[in-house]
Amino acid sequence: MNTKKIAYLLAFVLLFGVAFYAKAADDNRYLVKSTSGVWKKYFGVRHAFDDGFTADLSDFQLRFTKIFGLEVEPVKKLYVLPPAEAASPSARNNAKNQRLIPIDQVSWGIKMIYDDPFLARSSGGYGVNVAVLDTGILKTHPDLKNRIKDCKDFSSPKSPLVDGKCEDKNGHGTHVSGIIAADGGSDGLGVFGVAPEANLYAYQVCSASGSCWADDVAAAIRTAADNGANIVNLSLGSDSLSSLIHDAVVYASSKNVLVIAAAGNDGPYVGSIDYPAANNEAIGVGALDVNKAVSDWSSRGINSTTNAYAVEDGDIEFAAPGVSIESTWKDGGYAILSGTSMAAPHVAGLAAKLWQKDALAPADATRDLLHRFSVDLLPLGDDNDSGWGLPTL
Repeated sequence: MNTKKIAYLLAFVLLFGVAFYAKAADDNRYLVKSTSGVWKKYFGVRHAFDDGFTADLSDFQLRFTKIFGLEVEPVKKLYVLPPAEAASPSARNNAKNQRLIPIDQVSWGIKMIYDDPFLARSSGGYGVNVAVLDTGILKTHPDLKNRIKDCKDFSSPKSPLVDGKCEDKNGHGTHVSGIIAADGGSDGLGVFGVAPEANLYAYQVCSASGSCWADDVAAAIRTAADNGANIVNLSLGSDSLSSLIHDAVVYASSKNVLVIAAAGNDGPYVGSIDYPAANNEAIGVGALDVNKAVSDWSSRGINSTTNAYAVEDGDIEFAAPGVSIESTWKDGGYAILSGTSMAAPHVAGLAAKLWQKDALAPADATRDLLHRFSVDLLPLGDDNDSGWGLPTL
């Protein structure tokens, strides 16, 4: 930018400062493709990335970018995948059968992953760090409080990062976290997740309504990778690709972090898989019922048109328990939910239990082991419904 333009900018801001700093609308978050300190100062920076920064821009500010020829693009929104059996939009975030005492300390899904219908208690995951990017977590839940090692809020409209805060007003994140690492509580009377000795990084990236800005998710993925996470669970998605999230997943993969994502609840149509599960760098997981049948609403991949048993964009990689899953809830009790949101953490928990910490590339080695430990499901072969099949012990 030349000196005259900078001078014009500063004079304009001084004259119309009040309008310039007008509050941005709720859906006016943009990626400003500039690394200039001038623009960062006057627009404000929510998150900085390699090719620019994100900011909440008012309509006035957006017009201002056009005056100076700045390239901007809207930041996408994602959503935690709602209960698949919800009857109406108003019920989409209400858990079914909420209770203070669990029906079963080890859910049928955990037993299926362990390939043991009589399993009384799960084990494993010691020293493995699993980041759950979701609606937050109930830090005081008896079955989770000893598992939480990091808690951050990336979703606050007032600050891009609030350390030590990860309150769950939705319930989704607490439910997902319990599937991965619930440890039964100090009295041993609660529920058990797949890997009850794993550590949880509870990163709140979604609001109480379940909506999540892509830049917040991307920043949380990068933070998880930088802070020592081994596995990232993303039970959220969108119908379209976010370059910010994809770049973050690639970054995490380069640091030996295994990213696992819910496929979506938009099935049974071929190619209905959500992003980021559709990216080959992430493991996309569909949902099974108690009879090992893939649910009709579980999103499908495009495996039939890609190379068999190869990780490619658009493929489903696994299917795991996701129908009527009991887990921890935001009131300190338990609830039953259905969805691929519940399927992904079953695989994340198993990955924590099988984590190949001594391998040169632990994430790749663990992913390979999940492939080897998978049981093929109908239809046979690397299919659109379940890919490699159901990973079990």
